[in-house]
Amino acid sequence: MRVGFALGGDDGCIADARQHAAAFLDQAGEEYGLLITARVRDLTQLVVSELVTNACKYAPGPVLVELGLTAGAVEVAVWDSGPELPTARAADPGRIGGHGLEIVKAVSEGLSVDREAVGKRITARIALTEPSAVTGASGSGPAVTTAPPG
Repeated sequence: MRVGFALGGDDGCIADARQHAAAFLDQAGEEYGLLITARVRDLTQLVVSELVTNACKYAPGPVLVELGLTAGAVEVAVWDSGPELPTARAADPGRIGGHGLEIVKAVSEGLSVDREAVGKRITARIALTEPSAVTGASGSGPAVTTAPPG
């Protein structure tokens, strides 16, 4: 199951993206009889919110969001027109702001950043089941992969 939608990047688009994510998860639960836990719902909305916030903040123009459901995860992909690839910064409790990608990395089982012909696509995977060791022994979350231009 997949859905996609475009956002204008204006005020309110982040809330709209969260509402689309909640509706997608409701539909997945109803149509496929899946139990979408509060944890999955909350993490999906958090990831959507953080990725769309970054896209609206750092890239001009529209933002495209795609939500997908696989056997074991919800996939959240956000495209924007900005050419710069983001990087998660080291944790710094004294820093105000700039924690979005760090948060997404911490709560996702997979995160990739791909350069597109125009802009970039960031994809995060949120496990449908309670992870036994999503963050591994180090507690640092998954590795962030960056694909070369293709």
